[in-house]
Amino acid sequence: MASSIHTRRRIINVVAMLLSGCATALGLIFLAWILWVTLKNGIGALSPRLFTKITAYADEGGLSNAIVGSLMMDVIALLICTPIGVLAGTYLAEYANRSKLGATIRFLNDILLSAPSIVLGLFVYVIIVVPMSNFTHGAVSFSGIAGAVALALIGLPVIVRTTDEMLQLVPGTLREAALSLGIPQWKVTVQVLMRAATSGIVTGVLLALARLAGETAPLLFTAFGNNFMAVNPLDKMESLPVAIYQYTNDPSPSLHAIAWAGALLITLFVLALSLLTRLLFARKKGSP
Repeated sequence: MASSIHTRRRIINVVAMLLSGCATALGLIFLAWILWVTLKNGIGALSPRLFTKITAYADEGGLSNAIVGSLMMDVIALLICTPIGVLAGTYLAEYANRSKLGATIRFLNDILLSAPSIVLGLFVYVIIVVPMSNFTHGAVSFSGIAGAVALALIGLPVIVRTTDEMLQLVPGTLREAALSLGIPQWKVTVQVLMRAATSGIVTGVLLALARLAGETAPLLFTAFGNNFMAVNPLDKMESLPVAIYQYTNDPSPSLHAIAWAGALLITLFVLALSLLTRLLFARKKGSP
């Protein structure tokens, strides 16, 4: 009887391991396939023209204005969502960890985290783009700042969640030792806990940036796009994801090649951020 139970358990374990291995291999195959197709189609279109000419030149153009626009909106979005997200995550971890209010905020943050980006784009369109039209004689006021706000709403829940979890991973003995010395709680949070969780919080910011880099839908309703170089956040602004979307809808093969090059740039950027995130997280785990 015991031997039959043992045999059945071994069979179940082997089947479970085989299914898990097959699922992992299937995921890796599709990931490698995507990377290979992106690399194969994008590497040939990489050239200095891509970084020096704007999209207004069409077939003979590049993506310089889209690259600058993406960087500007991503940086502005991080400047908006990083301080708010870090402060909110700190409050959840240190002041509302086991309260009903903290549980409610975490629940709402999870909803925002899973909300479709196009919904957030429409929300920003209603609260920023449409009201700003009142100052432009009824013309729709798409702008880079509106796109940055939409991106900030996407990155905010990522930073809140990461900050909350990283602060909760800090050993309780650090809190107890600092508080036992008579240090005020706000100083303990800022000078002890935040310092211990710095690499984890930076990891969350980089993860948020990696997610923002490929967002297209919210920018269609907010920044809209611009075929010329725009450095004023109050103007329409081009971005890499929107440029890729527009070029893939064009029948020109040369524009398709530029779109593949843009996709490769985003992939390499996200890959670099992922590697940096892993290095920071490994450093945090290896630190005493």
